[in-house]
Amino acid sequence: MGVHSLLGSQHEEPLIATAEKQLLERHTSAILDKGFTMLMEANRVTDLQRMYTLFQRVNALELLRQALSSYIRGTGQSVIMDEEKDKDLVPYLLDFKASLDMIWEESFAKNEAFSNTIKDSFEHLINLRQNRPAELIAKFVDEKLRAGNKGTSEEELEGTLDRVLVLFRFIQGKDVFEAFYKKDLAKRLLLGKSASIDAEKSMISKLKTECGSQFTNKLEGMFKDIELSKEINDSFKQSSQARTKLPTGIEMSVHVLTTGYWPTYPPMDVRLPHELNVYQDIFKEFYLSKYSGRRLMWQNSLGHCVLKAEFPKGKKELAVSLFQTVVLMLFNDAQKLSFQDIKDSTGIEDKELRRTLQSLACGKVRVLQKIPKGRDVDDEDSFVFNEEFSAPLYRIKVNAIQMKETVEENTSTTERVFQDRQYQVDAAIVRIMKTRKVLSHTLLITELFQQLKFPIKPADLKKRIESLIDREYLERDKNNPQIYNYLA
Repeated sequence: MGVHSLLGSQHEEPLIATAEKQLLERHTSAILDKGFTMLMEANRVTDLQRMYTLFQRVNALELLRQALSSYIRGTGQSVIMDEEKDKDLVPYLLDFKASLDMIWEESFAKNEAFSNTIKDSFEHLINLRQNRPAELIAKFVDEKLRAGNKGTSEEELEGTLDRVLVLFRFIQGKDVFEAFYKKDLAKRLLLGKSASIDAEKSMISKLKTECGSQFTNKLEGMFKDIELSKEINDSFKQSSQARTKLPTGIEMSVHVLTTGYWPTYPPMDVRLPHELNVYQDIFKEFYLSKYSGRRLMWQNSLGHCVLKAEFPKGKKELAVSLFQTVVLMLFNDAQKLSFQDIKDSTGIEDKELRRTLQSLACGKVRVLQKIPKGRDVDDEDSFVFNEEFSAPLYRIKVNAIQMKETVEENTSTTERVFQDRQYQVDAAIVRIMKTRKVLSHTLLITELFQQLKFPIKPADLKKRIESLIDREYLERDKNNPQIYNYLA
């Protein structure tokens, strides 16, 4: 026999309200404190849905929403802030976001307020460590787009890129992502390491939709350079210069890169073998006859070659960097060379030469032997051609240590981002002041925060304002130092 038949319908609602108050409303905080985190961690979708429905009945959804926010911020913080977990950070964030989205759909009735809470909390979480997550997301994309990413279909790759883009939306320092993405894309394009050009273009299209054409302009320019370079090389091979002047036995392909599109590479000197110098000079003559007024600057650190090598145990092809090539070709005319001999003959910078020799004599593929043996290259070391070298494969990749990412490379990329940010801040200040002519410090800072697309501290903005005053773009008002005047 139910409540309705015993007490009548007029008593039913107040009784239910009283029961809900005594059994549920008075205990909402205790329920959340003792059980919410456990249910979230275990993905207990049905139990969380039940909790949502019950809390809705006593108008306590706001408490549940706050608990969700605290859970996201607290759970993710330990992973985000732990540098030792950087390697797994992006996969963790992807799984965490997917889990939150599923719970929002199935347990929280797609409540818009809860959706906004997930977005706000996730954005807070991912930006706890400024810049580093942006760098790691760019590296994760590089890993997925690089050749050798076996066992992944195009559909799976596309799905992963879409999920990564969700993380990208939360990043405040998108310029950091762009800098590292551009650096890695350059390596993939120049070394032929892209798993799929279609996937590369798809990713750039997604970034363009997300951030506009200004963000992807340079990335698209890099692809245009690669495509135009193929046409230039075909044209060169058909030219009279190539047919009559080129040394035999060498095939060379040249990427002509537009300076503004590509990452900045430090110039590195090297004394090339005579045949390569001749080839470069003939290509330069052809190119400048076709595009007058342009200037060609060779980027030796980006060159790579395939060398034919004859070892006593068989012929091989060695896939090597240009620096490795220059060093190895010295052994055509000498059996044994000291470190100083090699340095004098190649002109390669000391640190780069040590890395190059390490890769040739101390790595997995030892086409040279170092005397005495050891992992590091010292000034007194000598090197000889390894007559005992053998390998099962005909073409062998000699991993070039210089092509691996170094701490200096990462630091210089980050420093370039900060330098670019300073230019952007200066330009924004001048733009605002040119329009407004006179503005207080507080209003100028407020407008700058609205215009700039990356996180920056008020103290750093103040430094840029001081710099522009020193350079006489602005001046302080004589009666009120908190007001700035624009100097036309």
